[in-house]
Amino acid sequence: MPRSVNSVASREKRKKLLSRTKGNFGPRGNVWTVAKNTWEKGQQFAFNDRRKKKGDFRALWIQRINAGVRPFGMNYSKFIGLINLKGIALNRKTLADLAMNHPKAFEAIVNAVK
Repeated sequence: MPRSVNSVASREKRKKLLSRTKGNFGPRGNVWTVAKNTWEKGQQFAFNDRRKKKGDFRALWIQRINAGVRPFGMNYSKFIGLINLKGIALNRKTLADLAMNHPKAFEAIVNAVK
């Protein structure tokens, strides 16, 4: 029995991947094996960076909270320690938003913690 090869599907698969790597420099965009490696590595970076993004945002919120409490003679570490001690259940995202967009509300929280 002769060997059967589905060249239509194979070509479609290659075309799809090459269209995904379109715009890459040199062989990364038009040579099948190099383009395949490029695309797979890009997918790894995308997967990892979706997880890394969470930590990046947390770091940003911490910086904003720290900048918000400095005028009141505190630092981030003391503020978070006191807020947990007082039992105020606000997460860092909310506190950072209040520090940036609602300074009066943030000031009330800082005064309640002091």
